Amino acid sequence: MTDRTVDIETMLRRALAPVEPPAELEARLEMHLGSLVEAAAEELELWELSAISDPKNWRHIGRPAAAVVVGGTAAVGLVLVRTQRQRHRRRAQSRNVLDLAARTVRDTGREARRLLDDLR
Repeated sequence: MTDRTVDIETMLRRALAPVEPPAELEARLEMHLGSLVEAAAEELELWELSAISDPKNWRHIGRPAAAVVVGGTAAVGLVLVRTQRQRHRRRAQSRNVLDLAARTVRDTGREARRLLDDLR
């Protein structure tokens, strides 16, 4: 009975082992998220804020609102994908959990600033 238990434990350990996504998937995800951010930024550039003061234009607010939602969500996803890429290095350099959290927050901020600079 113990042999059977060991076999089940071994099988569970193998089945639940973390799996790294392929680098190609990460690159494609980053490319698609980047294109969504750029498309949203272009849509917002075309829309004039002065147009909102005229009530006749309020029916056209859907596209810019959608651009804000889609672009913001894609930007957050892009920052997270880029931050996630460095997780092994951060974990190896960290002394404890608080240091790891601080490094992760710092890297997330750095990636967000880099994304904003790219959009300008």
